[in-house]
This record gives sequence, structure tokens and C-alpha cells, in this order.
Amino acid sequence: MSTFQVHTLACAPEHARPVLQQIEQTFGFIPNIAGAMAESPVLIDAFFDLFKKVHAGTFTEAQIQTLLLTNAVTNACTWAVAFHTALALNQGLTAADVEAIRAGRVPADVQHAALSTLTKTAIQKRGHLGDEDVSRFVDAGFRRDQVLEVLAVAAASTITNYVGSIAQPPLEAQFQVHAWHA
Repeated sequence: MSTFQVHTLACAPEHARPVLQQIEQTFGFIPNIAGAMAESPVLIDAFFDLFKKVHAGTFTEAQIQTLLLTNAVTNACTWAVAFHTALALNQGLTAADVEAIRAGRVPADVQHAALSTLTKTAIQKRGHLGDEDVSRFVDAGFRRDQVLEVLAVAAASTITNYVGSIAQPPLEAQFQVHAWHA
């Protein structure tokens, strides 16, 4: 059980409130993980700036969700796996591809498989990707610069995954159907 509070707009530190308001506008609610991040205005501000940049990059939302779900599974963050399962399905990933990622396998879709493999490999190798890792990604139809963009997505999700593991926010009712355990 965590001792970290899940903040609302009413009880969040003053400097975290503007970011929580932006998150609420983005999602229509404040996810519990964001409420936990609000404990540190520095963290939530840095996270949200990176979040906005990642979602304005070259990947589609479905591709971003492939990366985020893979990262959540690789980092064993139960909250993030459930959340990104819902978002991935909402962005059009097939149920079979989502279940493959949740089980630690690669999705059937070739580009999603390349994204999932590269980000999982980057996490497991702590960024020490070899030429063959990059070549497999590029051979799947991506550009070399997108290898580095995958790292930006991994950085954003690492913040979420680690906060989820440390703060252990409760999983919202709407994501319970996607609950996951490592």
C-alpha cells in the first residue's frame, strides 16, 4: 500500500493545478496516476510537456499506444497496462495484438511488431541498441530518426510506469476490465 496521495484539483499543490487542469481537458478526467504525479509539481510539469511533444510527433496514436502498452508491460506497471490497453483498443489496435503485447509477445501487425520490439529491446538493453536492432526497425518501414523518437515515448512512459509502481494509485473503475498483473 502506498502512502502517496492521489491529488484532485482541490487538494493538489498550487503549482501542479494548472497541469492537472490541462490533463483533465485532455482526457475528460484526471487519471489517478496524474493525481499521484501532482505530489511533485516539477515531475508532473516535466511529464506533461514531454507527453504533449510525444503526441505531436511522427507516430500515429495507434503506434504511440503500441509503444506505451509495450513499455508498461516491460516495466510491469499494472496501472499503465490497464490504461493503455483501453487506449490502444480505442485507437484501433486489434484485440489480438493488444493481448499479444500484454502477454509479452509481438503483435501480428508488422509495424506495430517493429515498434513493440524496438521499445522493449531499448528498455531491456538500457538503451544499448545494436545496428541490427535499428536495421530491423528501419526495414519495417520506419526512419532512423524515429528510433530516437521511440526513446522520447519511452521516457514519458517510464515516468508514468515508475510513478505507478511507487505510488500504486488505484485503478479507475472504467479500466478494471483491463486489469493486469505481472
